[in-house]
Amino acid sequence: MKVVLENLTKCFPSRNKKGAEVIAVNNFNFEIPDGKLIGLLGPSGCGKSTTLNLISGLETPTKGKIYFGDEDVTNLPPEERGVGLVFQNYALYPHMTVEENIIFPLQNLKGAQKMSKEAMHQKAVETAKLVQLDGLMERKPKELSGGQQQRVAIARALVKIPKVLLLDEPLSNLDARLRLQTREELRRIQRETGVTTIFVTHDQEEAMSISDLIIVMKDGVVHQIGKPQDVYDEPANLFVAQFLGTPQINVFHGEVKNEKLYIGEEDVLDVPGRKDMHVWVGIRPEGFIPDANEGRMTCQMDRVEVMGRDVSVVSTHPQMTGRSIRSIVSAENKFDPDQKTVRFNLKPYKVFLFDKESEERV
Repeated sequence: MKVVLENLTKCFPSRNKKGAEVIAVNNFNFEIPDGKLIGLLGPSGCGKSTTLNLISGLETPTKGKIYFGDEDVTNLPPEERGVGLVFQNYALYPHMTVEENIIFPLQNLKGAQKMSKEAMHQKAVETAKLVQLDGLMERKPKELSGGQQQRVAIARALVKIPKVLLLDEPLSNLDARLRLQTREELRRIQRETGVTTIFVTHDQEEAMSISDLIIVMKDGVVHQIGKPQDVYDEPANLFVAQFLGTPQINVFHGEVKNEKLYIGEEDVLDVPGRKDMHVWVGIRPEGFIPDANEGRMTCQMDRVEVMGRDVSVVSTHPQMTGRSIRSIVSAENKFDPDQKTVRFNLKPYKVFLFDKESEERV
């Protein structure tokens, strides 16, 4: 089921009488393809959960339309939209078994959809197998791990075969190991069911690892939409460049002069065809090539952190906007622990220039 958002906007009244209204979602336009997993990504307060609530029907848009396929569902209540919802707190009934929790949505079906006890049991068993919980049907939530509880919540959302599955920070209460395991399970389940899924998270690694497409939001505005690798490789603006990537992109004050990029007094890269201008320079951590003899960019060495296959060279530069530069290079590169400076050449495709005022990519 494709989902179409057309000029979708949600405004909330100000918390005080004199303040301006808060625009949580601002003129969102996007078509979510049928059967895809979409990561809705952004910092806290960017509007991603509000967008999910608008799609589910828990919130009413100030303006705009929402379509499931060709059906306008903008004014339909949540129970008539055919959505499955999973929240970060699981919301399981503690007095019910796993099977009873999964069956619960089926007990509210009416008319032609109403099911017998035997049919509900069979449906619960099928769904539990999908999320690999079929051996735990008689347990109560307190007898399950966090990851197992989350899978019960997913099974409960899937048991009615929703048109759209909506996941709001579903992994945030899990520890690091369980997060990794459960997100892999989530991707497997989504592929097996083929249900259109919208996954809200502030964790960019999480979104990039399992999503077909990601939508990066800030302050209610969509900043970029695309395949995860494409957005990482071609950020539309400085915000997107800084939001995606671990370690974070290194940002410097720079200037283009005579088709050369200067950071401080050094021309660090040839930029043919570029006009003269002051810019923000973003360099991905993997964009540095150590070259003790001919490196065009000189940084002050701080330390080297061993990571196994790679090392992280931590250095500083007067034009760096943050505290430290992090350069991820192969462990085959050897550094003298007493050296004061380190010289780099740059990989051109890992260097991005942004307008100083608008912060848009140039």
